[in-house]
Order: sequence, then structure tokens, then C-alpha cells
Amino acid sequence: MVEILIGVPFGFLLWFFVRYGVLGFYTIGPNERAVISTFGRAQRTGMSTLEDPIAMTLRPDERERYGYPQVRVIGPGFYWKLPWQTAHKVSVATNTVSIAYDPEDPAANSGGQVLDAVTKDQLNTGLNGQLRFTVSERNLYAYIFGVKRPIAHIMGYFVSVLRDRIANFEAPDLPLETAEAGGEVGAGVQGISINDLRKNLRDLNDHMAEDCASAAARYGISLDAALITGIDPPLDVDSALAAINTAHNHVSSEISLAQAAADQKIVQSRRAVEIETLNAQAEVEPLLTLTAQLRQLRATGEGAIAAYVRNAKLGLRRRTRQLVLSADQEVR
Repeated sequence: MVEILIGVPFGFLLWFFVRYGVLGFYTIGPNERAVISTFGRAQRTGMSTLEDPIAMTLRPDERERYGYPQVRVIGPGFYWKLPWQTAHKVSVATNTVSIAYDPEDPAANSGGQVLDAVTKDQLNTGLNGQLRFTVSERNLYAYIFGVKRPIAHIMGYFVSVLRDRIANFEAPDLPLETAEAGGEVGAGVQGISINDLRKNLRDLNDHMAEDCASAAARYGISLDAALITGIDPPLDVDSALAAINTAHNHVSSEISLAQAAADQKIVQSRRAVEIETLNAQAEVEPLLTLTAQLRQLRATGEGAIAAYVRNAKLGLRRRTRQLVLSADQEVR
């Protein structure tokens, strides 16, 4: 009986030492961060995420809903915690997933390969691409305690924003010079949503980056980049669009050829005008020079011009082979 009374406390102390002494040590890897909670309450810094620059992406009405406390973040290393404390570890490595990935149902969206969306002209289309995200160290409270399943939540948020953008996407207006020239050859017909989306994938990705910039302040996950690589409509719609694009490309080609021919004729006309202008100037220049010389001769005296005319006649008569005179004229 005495041995039992001694063994029970000794066993409890041994279990307590192993459980909370030896096993109380923990490590944080290079790509990990941790938050310590004491009796379920995270260690806080006394500041709010609204005081952090990441809150600048929130609208005024969102700041009231997404104000989280800043928590003490533990970096890589070897640590020990008290028995009533819990270490919540998270990975801060960058993750890349398909935009069609559904964490709650991996078989959804054709096995996470194609995401369905509806365009503004009611066409069903399939989207594929990649999404890169990282857990934000500056808002770990939202990631660990604010959202139950943060990855599923952020994917649902991204998909809803993307579908809304697809349903309301409008291509940017063409510059005036491009519009007058008939647009880009082979660019497709503007005004058809599928063509607009395909031509402006870069603008669509930029819009998505702007719309999802507040994800870190909302849910503690930063959407680093969204790259939509393909937009595929149904086969019957795709064949009709191909026919429309072919006709548009043919018209654009004919317009470009006609414009090139007109530009060439304009250049030729300008060149002809320049040549005729130079020829006229070449004919007028000697007359202007002669006029200036005659004015100078006239200024020297009254007989200077008569002498000049007589000398000019002599030069002409030397080159003549036959001279016909009237009866009342004589050669001087």
C-alpha cells in the first residue's frame, strides 16, 4: 500500500515532466511561423491590423469588419512553451494551385482543371490558369483564428471575384488612330465577350490583382499573382467565333491593302508635285537673275541696256546660219 502511495505521485511527476518538460520543446522551420496562445488567447502586440499598411487596400465600410489584433509572431528556431500554451504553426511558403482548385471537393471543376464562368452575353466558358498565394505574416490572427478554413475561403473569394469580372468585363476603347485604321488586323471582332476576353487577358489579370489586393487584410492570405492562361467556349460557339473572326480578318486585310495603296498614291502625288515645283523654280531662277542684272545695267546709264541688247543680238547672229531681213532693214 505504501509503495502504491509513493508510486502514484512519482509516476504523475514523471509523466508531467516528460509531457510538459521534454515534449514542451518545439521547433519552427525556415518556412514556418507560429503564434502562441495562452488558455486559447493569442499573445498580442496591442496594435490592430487597421494601423498596418495592408489595411490601406480596404474600403471604408470594410475597415469596421476586418479589424484584427496584431499578434506576436515567432520566427524559425528552437523554443519551449508552458503546459497551458499552444503553438499554432503555419507555413508561409508560396503555394501555386489551379484557379479551378476546390479544397473541399477535389473532383469539382473537372478535377480542378477548368473553372466555369458566364460572360456578359450569356456564353458559358471554361477558364484555366494558376493562382499563387502566401500566408501573410502581418495578419496571422485572421488566418489562424478569423477564418475556419482559410484556403477554401480564399479560393471561394477569388472565384467569386473572377466570375463577377468575367460577367462584366468590357474591352478598353481603341485609340482614335487605331479605330480609324480599322483596328488591328487579326485581333478579332470587338464587342463579342469571348474575343474581348482573349485579346485582353493581361488587362483581366491586372484587374484581378487590383480586386484581390485586400485579401491579406481580409483573410490573412496574400494573392501574389493570378495568371489566367486560357478561355475556351463550347465547341459550337468556338466554331461560330472562328468563322466571325475569319470574316473580320479578311475585311481588315482588305482595308489594310486599300489603305496601303491609297498611302502609296498619296506619296507618289506628293513626289510629283515636288518635282514639278523644282522644275518651275529652275526655269524661273534664270529669269530672276536676268531681271536683277538688267536693273543694275539700267542704274549705270541710259545707253547700257541698248549696248547689252546689241551685244546679245551679236551672239545670236553668230550662231545663225541664215538671216532673213525685210527691205527696209540692214545688218549692223
